[in-house]
Amino acid sequence: MAEASGEQFDALVHIMERLRADNGCPWDREQTRETLKPFLIEEAYEVVEAIDEGDPKHLMEELGDLLFQVVFHAQVAAERREFTIGQVLAATADKMVRRHPHVFGDGTASTTREVLEQWEELKREERNTVAAIPASALDGVPRELPGLLRAQRLQDKASRVGFDWPEISGAMAKVEEEFGELKEAIGSAVPEAVEEELGDVLFSMVNLARFLNLSAEDALRRSIARFTTRFQHMEEGLQQDGRRLKEMSIEEMDGLWEQAKNHTRSSGA
Repeated sequence: MAEASGEQFDALVHIMERLRADNGCPWDREQTRETLKPFLIEEAYEVVEAIDEGDPKHLMEELGDLLFQVVFHAQVAAERREFTIGQVLAATADKMVRRHPHVFGDGTASTTREVLEQWEELKREERNTVAAIPASALDGVPRELPGLLRAQRLQDKASRVGFDWPEISGAMAKVEEEFGELKEAIGSAVPEAVEEELGDVLFSMVNLARFLNLSAEDALRRSIARFTTRFQHMEEGLQQDGRRLKEMSIEEMDGLWEQAKNHTRSSGA
């Protein structure tokens, strides 16, 4: 299996080289790191969507598209004489072995928490050897991540060095505290204060999701999907009756919304 995968990977690399060659594809030859960034992000999100759909065939296709983006960036780097895809693979393999001493060395880690704490400590040690100042425990979380996801990743990292509530009750109390401060800010009618307190409420809700072993980002995306399905169900029903949503009262819309919720729940949506 590994040998076959290696041959297929080499074939993909050669295809990429051919596409970027002088007599290759005009579009592929024009691409740069900057122009490729949106496609890299898009393909990553399409992988996430395929996972949510639960369709293995679709997931396989999207993983291939994401892999192709990695090969594309490596080819651009090779042309600039910076690094090759082989060096990417070697560096990644070395890193995985180095950061799993409990598997490949004489280290010990018997729980997931111990593994994560060891991982973060090894990362800090690696960064400290190349940086002029000590690495932060929060390093390594991309600024470009969606807000909820970035918040949860930062909270994860802070927790691994002990900055955390001992029990979920602390996280729940913080949500209530921040919501009270938001209500006070709304009463003050100061936009900057309202924005700050709203951000704190969202951040504390993400922390609660972390204590519940849930992804705040996934939870919100699924809520958005349910809202979209139910709203469109309302629109379809009104269209059949020759009516428009903006012509209805709040009470009528609320009734339609409940009907849409019941319909989507019965259909599993």
